[in-house]
Amino acid sequence: MVKLAEPGGLASYRIDQFEQGDQGLAQAVRVDETLYEGSSLAQNPLELPAATPITPVFPLFLDLPLITGDELPHAPYIAATAEPWPGPVAVYSSRYDADYTLNTLVKSPAVLGVTLAPLAAATPGILDHGAPLVVELTRGSLSGVTSEALLAGANLAAIGDGSQDNWEIFQFQSADLVAPGRYELSGRLRGQLGSDALMPAQWPAGSYFVLLDGTPEQIELAASGRNTLQYFQIGPAARPYSDYSYRKLSAAFAGNGLRPYAPVHLAQKWDGADLEFSWIRRARLDGASWDLAEIPLSETQERYQVKIFSGAQLLRLEEVHQAQWRYSAAMQALDGAQGLLELQVAQLSESFGPGLRRKFRFTI
Repeated sequence: MVKLAEPGGLASYRIDQFEQGDQGLAQAVRVDETLYEGSSLAQNPLELPAATPITPVFPLFLDLPLITGDELPHAPYIAATAEPWPGPVAVYSSRYDADYTLNTLVKSPAVLGVTLAPLAAATPGILDHGAPLVVELTRGSLSGVTSEALLAGANLAAIGDGSQDNWEIFQFQSADLVAPGRYELSGRLRGQLGSDALMPAQWPAGSYFVLLDGTPEQIELAASGRNTLQYFQIGPAARPYSDYSYRKLSAAFAGNGLRPYAPVHLAQKWDGADLEFSWIRRARLDGASWDLAEIPLSETQERYQVKIFSGAQLLRLEEVHQAQWRYSAAMQALDGAQGLLELQVAQLSESFGPGLRRKFRFTI
C-alpha cells in the first residue's frame, strides 16, 4: 500500500505489479483503507472437530470349551481392542491368502489386559484365596459380584499365553481398583469348564486376560474348517482390508467345544502283583445336575486312552471302554516298568479324538 498526493489530498493505492527496468512501472489500484479495518461485529472462532487417528486393532482368538451349551462347539471366539476404538471391526477370512470375504463384525471392544504378577496354580472347585491377580486393562472396567452371582456364573474370564488353545477359564468375586485401569482380582474359582487340566504351575506376568462378558463372539467357521489353516485380515470396518491398519493372522482351530474333559479322582490299588487303576469321567454337556444318578455321556460311546510313561518314554498305549484298567504283572514285565511311572488317561471322542489328559504318578 502507498499514499500519493492528489488535488483533493492523499489517496491510497495497492500496488499489484511492479516492473524494474530503466524506469519503474507500477500497476496499482486505488482502494479505500476502510476495507482493511476490522469489523465491529463479534465473530466466533472457527472450531474443527478433533481428528481421530486410525490405529491397528489388537485381536486374540480363543478356542474355548462350551460355556452355555448353546454355542457352535467347533467355532472359536475373537476378542479385539484398540485405543482409540475405531468403531466396528471387520474380520475377513479365507482358506488361502487371497479372496478374503467378510466373516464377522466386532461391534464392541473386549475388556482385555495383561497380568502384572504371576498367578500360581490352585485347587479347582474351591475358592482360591491366594495373592490377588493384578491385571492392567487397555480399556473398560471390572467390578465385584456377590457370592450368589459368582456361583451362578458371573465374572467369567480367561487367562492364557495368547495362543488360541491355551486358556484357563476362571471366575473372580472381588475386583479392587488400585490405579487407573489396574485391578486386583481375588476370590477366584479356578479351572472352570474343564480347563483345570490346562492350568500350569504358574501363569507368568504378562499373560493375557479376557473378560468373557458376552462381548467376545464366535466367528463363522464351518465344521469342515476344523484343524485347517485359516487366514484372517482384521481391522476397522470403515476401511478396506488392504489398508495399513489391518492385521493379517493365520490359525487352525481344533474346536475345543467338542473336547472331552479330563477324568478326575484317579486312584490305584494292588491286587497281588497287578495294579488296578480307576477314575471318574466328566461331561462337557449337561453335567451339572444333582438329580441324575450318573452324568450324561456326551459321546456316542464310553472310551478312554490310557498311556504309561517312564520319564518321556512311552511304555504302553491302551484303549479301554470303562473307567478302570488293570496293569497286570505280565504287562509290567513286558514293558520293563519299574521305579517312578506316570499314568495318563484321556476320554476319547469320535469327533475330536483324545480330550484333555489327567496325569497320575505311581511307583513299582
